[in-house]
Amino acid sequence: MSQPASAPPFPAEIDSRALRQALGQFATGIAVVTAIDPHGQPVGLTVNSFAAVSLAPALVLWCLDNRSHNLAAFQAASHHAINILAREQEDLSTRFATWPVDRFAGLEWTAAAGGAPVLANCCAHFVVANETAHLSGDHTLFIGRVEQFAHTSDRDPLIFHAGQYRCLAEKL
Repeated sequence: MSQPASAPPFPAEIDSRALRQALGQFATGIAVVTAIDPHGQPVGLTVNSFAAVSLAPALVLWCLDNRSHNLAAFQAASHHAINILAREQEDLSTRFATWPVDRFAGLEWTAAAGGAPVLANCCAHFVVANETAHLSGDHTLFIGRVEQFAHTSDRDPLIFHAGQYRCLAEKL
């Protein structure tokens, strides 16, 4: 009979920097989440905390740091768009992660439900009704009901792993 493998040496206390590095070992796609603020202005930011929650009903989630200057705008928005970035859109990821800039200056986008900006040339788009927001630790989890979506199979996604942009390898 085989013995269970021994656990790796876990630290006694959680070091936030080490935790961030460990979490960074999970490769993720990159999305830009957009909405219209109460003044009718577009807002958006780069996230890699996006996930499917349910197919029936169609629900997705994403997370936002509670210190974000955009938090109130996303809480007030009726809808938001989740734009899954393509490999060649690293510049959009950087643009929407940088503060302060006019993130929408010169950018091509289309208004969807609730005015949520849908960005051009992405791998996929999800337009979601802002269902619920849950305060959890230092972030707010937004759960949205998918009302519209589109995707293309001719673009590879932009990937983030261990603090760097990556792209998909050829099939194994």
